[in-house]
Formats: sequence, structure tokens, C-alpha cells
Amino acid sequence: MVADGAMGTMLYAKGVFINRCFDELNLSSPQIVREIHQEYVKAGADILESNTFGANRPRLAAFGIAEKLKEINQAGVRLAREAARDGVFVAGAMGPLGVRIEPLGPTSFAEARGHFREQAEALVEAGVDLMILETFSDLHEMREAIAAVREVAGPDVVIVAQVTIDDYGNMPDGSSTETFTEVLNNSGADVIGLNCSVGPKVTLETIERMQELTRKPTSAMPNAGLPAKVEGRNIYLCSPEYMAQYTRRFLWAGVKVIGGCCGTTPEHIKLIRAEARSLNPGQRALTVTVEEPKAKPKALAKVPVAEKSKLGAKLAAGEFVCFVEILPPRGVDASKEIEGARLCKEHGIDCINVPDGPRASARLSAQVTCQKIQQEAGIEAILHFCCRDRNILGIQSELLGAHAVGVRNLICITGDPPRMGTYPDATAVFDVDAIGLSNIVNNLNSGLDIGGNPIGSQTALVLGVGANPGALNLDEEIRRFEWKVQAGAEYVVTQPVFDLGLLEAFLKRTEQYKIPLVCGIWPLTSYRNAEFMVNELRVPVPEHFLERMRKRDNAEAARQEGIAIAREMVERVRTMVEGVQLSAPFGRYSMAIEVSEVLGRDAKTRI
Repeated sequence: MVADGAMGTMLYAKGVFINRCFDELNLSSPQIVREIHQEYVKAGADILESNTFGANRPRLAAFGIAEKLKEINQAGVRLAREAARDGVFVAGAMGPLGVRIEPLGPTSFAEARGHFREQAEALVEAGVDLMILETFSDLHEMREAIAAVREVAGPDVVIVAQVTIDDYGNMPDGSSTETFTEVLNNSGADVIGLNCSVGPKVTLETIERMQELTRKPTSAMPNAGLPAKVEGRNIYLCSPEYMAQYTRRFLWAGVKVIGGCCGTTPEHIKLIRAEARSLNPGQRALTVTVEEPKAKPKALAKVPVAEKSKLGAKLAAGEFVCFVEILPPRGVDASKEIEGARLCKEHGIDCINVPDGPRASARLSAQVTCQKIQQEAGIEAILHFCCRDRNILGIQSELLGAHAVGVRNLICITGDPPRMGTYPDATAVFDVDAIGLSNIVNNLNSGLDIGGNPIGSQTALVLGVGANPGALNLDEEIRRFEWKVQAGAEYVVTQPVFDLGLLEAFLKRTEQYKIPLVCGIWPLTSYRNAEFMVNELRVPVPEHFLERMRKRDNAEAARQEGIAIAREMVERVRTMVEGVQLSAPFGRYSMAIEVSEVLGRDAKTRI
């Protein structure tokens, strides 16, 4: 059967701006959508996909029209039905949600399934003949989509499930051809296949590998090659004739549904249809041999925490640890920071904690700062690692690099958005958040990449995460903390704590998770600094502490009062937690050291 080609490409060619919600055109410009469907029917398509690829709640919410979800989806089906002739089927098109789901993002499996179910209900109610799930790059998300559609549509509606791949036949989430074929083969989908991303060559090569692993019918809807920018426009360079040549090869390979994705037009589908008609599949014996996949790659046994680093050994032994936070320099001269680290070492501090682009600022690489501190100051460092600036490829590469150069201690954080910093127009990546990052580290520690493929060796990174006992939505903070622990977190460091009651409540609700907790302590420098903590960083500071800072009438008196408050907090939390992280406000390392003196040089076991 021949499916249609691209909808977005055709809308763009008709003058619709790329920043429009193409799905909403079902309501505002139905004639344009209907005409495109009619062009594909005239070209010989057996299957029309409704213009509903992005008509799910998260994507529509980005345009402020989530309340129109049912109306948009049902209009999409109606327009395709109006264009269809006898014998032409209408498929309900569904794409990814456009948000990261667990384990790499904050959207849970249940939430994702709910979003898919909502769209599927609208499409099925409108009377689709089949469902096409396409361009999925996350195998977990595809699984939830299939399950949701099957729950809504029942056993009789055909589901076509298509993932997208890279030039090597792997999904963007790292899943190999063998892995995603096995998952799709065991799913509730009736037809499995590929669409988008790459041209017909790689699609064919990957389909041929899939055929060795499945008895299910397969589908192929490749792009018209990769786009090239010509005079400011993205142009797909695979001609209709070239795509038609591959039609014969796809059919010989056993593909049962063939169409096109980005860059394909009615002219492409016309020649694909002609080629399909001229070829009698019966002329070639299509023997499908289903082989059991090779044994799944096994995760390597993780290196015990005590063997990963000096910090890991201390945490495993139950020693009370003390960190001092040192920011990377704004330029290339790290001599002040290295000298501060030496001073901390002399006063019995266990580790130097190095933030990664704090407050979305441009500074010397946190990883390089950690290396220099370890090499030149002789004290172990902890690398903050944030998701703001790296995609999942860069994240894995840099984590492997950190291990290779001896930076073994991490705190995985999501990171401050660029709008908080001096370059608010900088582009943020946020491929994953701290939960997804923790899962990536956990995989690398097991000798696997993000897709579960073996990397030939393993990292030995001590996996730390952050938590905020003073979060406005504590239920959400606890939920995220639980996910981080499930992702393999080995210790947790909190935001600065001034209110002991908040810490006690957090500890009570997380007591079932037996990982060390290191409490953040911030020596206040002035009353204005205290106000900044409360109003801009949203860190709760009790009124009696604010009053004490307010009464100090000069800078030195305020500094000493801030140290006194921090020392009191250390004394009060030391029996409750496994360590403290002391901030050095404005590079004043001596303040952190003065606070640490309350612990005593020999106070290394938990009291």
C-alpha cells in the first residue's frame, strides 16, 4: 500500500510560516489542508494521514490552544475523509509529545500515556480507519503511545508504529536496530517501520536488518534525503525519480506500506505509486527468517562507591564530610581559586565543590577547574554537571572525559536557564534534566551508553544529586528526589538551609532512602545578602536570623554574625546529616573555613 507524503513541506510551500501551528490550520485554513490531501489522492495514495501529527496537549499548549485539542483532531480526520475516494483509507497521525519523559525527563510514563490517550480518543471518535504513530525518537515514549492507542481503539484498529533513526540505524535515544525492533515486535503494533530523519538509502539498509528479526509487516516513509539550505530555505534534494528507484528495493525487501516524509510531495508519491504498480511482488520469493536476537548486552557490575574516590570511601565509611564551594574564575587565571583550595585542604576540608556556570554565567570550564584544583592544590574536587549547555551526545562525551582525567565526583543538576544570566538570549539545550542525567551516569557506570549499548569499559563516577528542602512545592521535590534515587543517586547535597524545621520535614519524608545527605550551609555577609537569599533565590531564612543581620551596623560585624549563624546551623544539623557543604560568598574562602572550625580537625566520624 502507498501512503501519502509530507504535509508540513506542502504547507510551507504554500506560504504557511514555519512558526505557525500546522495542526491548527485544520480550523483556520481548512481549504489548504483539504487541497493537499486531494493532491495526494490524485497522485495515487492508498492512505491519507490526518494533519494531526502535533495535535497533542503538550505541543498545542506551547501555542496556547490546548483547549482546542479535540476540535483540531476531529477536523483533521474530517478534512482527510472529504478528500478520500473509495478505497483510500484515513489514518490518524500521532507524533511525539515534544517533552522528555522518564527516565530522561520530568514527564512520567503515566502522564505521557494520558496525553496520547486523549488524542487517540479524539481521532478514534472521528472515525479513522487506522492509526499511524510516527517520528518517535524515544522507545519509552513509543511504548506508551502504542499502549494508549490500543486501550482506546481496541484490538481491531490497525496501528502502524514508526521510529526515526540516524545514519547508523540507531534511534536518537541510542537504541540499536536490534533493540527497537525487538521492542516493537513485542508491542501492540500491527505494522512496524521507519520514517523521517534520513533518506531512502539508510532507511532501506535498516529495514533489511529489521526484517531478519520480525514477522510483522514493515513500513518505510523516508525523507527526500537530508535538507540543504538554499537561499534561506530548506530544500530536500532527493528527486521523485530517485525515490521511485528505491521503491522497488523496498518492496523487494518485503516492505508492505511505503510513503514519504519530510521533503516528499505528490510528485514523489505519484512515481512511487507507479513503481509499486509495475512490480509484482510474487515474482520474487520473499523469505523472512526470524532469528532470535543476540544475547542482550549485560551491564557490568558497578565499581563500589568506596573504590571510586576518596569522597566515595568516606561516604561509604560513614564519615562526616565537609565541602567548600569554589566558583570557577571568569577568565583563565585560576590562581586565586587554587590558592583557596590549598587553604581549605590545610584546614581539613574534604572536597572542593565546583559549580557549572552558576546563575547562567560564562566562566572557566568547571571540569578544567576541578582538574587544576586536584592537580595543583592536592584536594579532591566535586564537579557540578548541568544539562543546560549540552545535548545527550555532549553529556556522554564529557562524562567519559571527566572520568578519564580523574574527576570522579559529580553533582548532577538541571542548571539555571540562560535568562537568569548576562546572556539571556543564549540558547539552552536541556535535552534532559537532572533525573535523565542521573540515568545517563548510572548507565556509564554500568558500561552502557544512553541506549543500553556496551561501550567496552565503564566509568566509576560518584553520582551525587541536588535537593531543596525549602522548595515551594515540596511534594514535587520529594517526587523528583525519589526518581533521582531510583536513577542511581549515591548521595545528595541540599540547597542552603536556614530553617531547621524544613530540613527535618524533608529528612522525615525521605528516610526510607538510605543515601548520605550533605546539608548546604551559607554564611550570610549582610542583611542585603539575606534579603537576596529570600527574595531572589527563594531560600527561606527565619525572621530571627534576618533580625540578627539587620542589627549589624557595619560590614565586619555583619560578616561575623553571618559566620556565627552558619556555625550554629552546622552544630544543629551535624547529628542529622552525613556532611555539610559550606559556601564561600564572593570568594571569601576564609568565611567557609571559619565556619568549618566548629567541626574540629578530628571530628571525622558522624556524631
